[in-house]
Amino acid sequence: MASSSSSSSFPDVFSWIEKLPPIIQWKSEDSNNYSINLCPLSSSSQPSLKLSINNFNASYSTLSIFADYNLPISLWTSKKILPKSKKILDNNNEDDSTPILVSNFIEDVLKTAYSENALKRDIFNFSLLTLTFVVCVYEAPTDLRASCLEILKNELACAKSREVSKVLMRLMGSNTEEQWMRSMNLAITNWYSEIDPTTNNNNPAVLKTPSSLFSYSRSTLGLWKVQLYCPVIAMDVEKSSGPSPDDRLIFSLNYHQLEGVIQLNYRVSVQEKWIQVMVNTDNIRCDVVKLLTEKLMKERGTGASEKHFPSRIALQITPTTLQSNVISISVSKSSENQPREIGVEKGIEASFEPPTAIGLHFSAGETVTTSLKPWKFEQSVYGSTANLNWFLHDSGDGREVFSSKPSKFALLQPKAWFKNRYSSANRPFTRQGGVVFAGDEYGESVSWKVDRGCMGRCMEWEVNGWIWLTYWPNKHRTFYTETRKFQFKEIVTLTLG
Repeated sequence: MASSSSSSSFPDVFSWIEKLPPIIQWKSEDSNNYSINLCPLSSSSQPSLKLSINNFNASYSTLSIFADYNLPISLWTSKKILPKSKKILDNNNEDDSTPILVSNFIEDVLKTAYSENALKRDIFNFSLLTLTFVVCVYEAPTDLRASCLEILKNELACAKSREVSKVLMRLMGSNTEEQWMRSMNLAITNWYSEIDPTTNNNNPAVLKTPSSLFSYSRSTLGLWKVQLYCPVIAMDVEKSSGPSPDDRLIFSLNYHQLEGVIQLNYRVSVQEKWIQVMVNTDNIRCDVVKLLTEKLMKERGTGASEKHFPSRIALQITPTTLQSNVISISVSKSSENQPREIGVEKGIEASFEPPTAIGLHFSAGETVTTSLKPWKFEQSVYGSTANLNWFLHDSGDGREVFSSKPSKFALLQPKAWFKNRYSSANRPFTRQGGVVFAGDEYGESVSWKVDRGCMGRCMEWEVNGWIWLTYWPNKHRTFYTETRKFQFKEIVTLTLG
């Protein structure tokens, strides 16, 4: 995980609400006591974002986020809370409103993309933090938005928030997780779209990879899993060529996100004199997914099919603890050199013409065809690090796609492989534009021998990764091409023995 502060300074709203007096004691003149600053700025004279609790004749209450101007501006209001106990949050009462409020936070985060009593305070606070970020992107006044988003972004990226986020993702399930991350990354994309692209690289507010906002990892049951979600607009442009893209193309390219899963199987085998750790590919999946509806992509952009595609994936797996106890590392093959399939067709044509034009005509021809696999897989070793690489090659000339560009003549060819690349029979991607590398094809293992004296100890491993996305025109008429790079770093663990 990318480095970040270990603790969050976002207020513990859950505890603040718990400590409020019973609802029946609330007085209208004490309303200022029932609000809390969500986004404290460096200058006390500046307006900020606050959360308030509004009580309506003790019959119901609402939470609201507002901009604290002289004349407050309401940005978000919760659904009605109908507490049957004397307090809004009461963990000792079966009518505790905590699950209702958390559900409301999550529901309203998810809404932005498309017009159990056991919940802990950290889940409550993190859900509210996320909602505050999204509300700030869409609703906060311009003079308040930039400074508040910088603070909230840092809060979301801190180590504590990321650990709570993992718990929340498990509770929501994978389908809701995808919707949650698409909503978050749509908000980030809209935020970035306001920033001058010429200053992005020097703007401290801009999120760059590797960022803990865009990846997280799990280690469980012999599986290492890294989950990736990154808006394309936040990825570094590694190279581009051709005239500047028009606004409609920029819109289509920006409003997509990378979604990826890195799943690696590991197995620990105890031998007489050493411990063997074997790691192999279970599943590598990468997709480029639209963040808006098909209708909007057509109305404001050039359609959802004008998007980047995966062109290279690189992984580095390194033991970070007990390195001095690693005896050796072995890979199953240095590279995968696919055999060429060569087909030769020979033919002879003959014709006989009538006596008025006596003569025999013969012609002979030979056609040689070569078939190359579009994706090439390689393994290599550096020190105790295993390197795994997947490269996409242009089936026309065999060149690596991520490091090259097609000629203008090739861009004009209607039957080039990168034209209609999501519908042609010989496409190197799924119909959705992604790739899947499964263990049955790329399952060769990497193994480390570790000193047997480490038996029973927990060993940490660092998974570094890079994913390159390339854009070559699909149906849109343009000579513009570019390649962007996403980087992540995660720590996974296993126990020896």
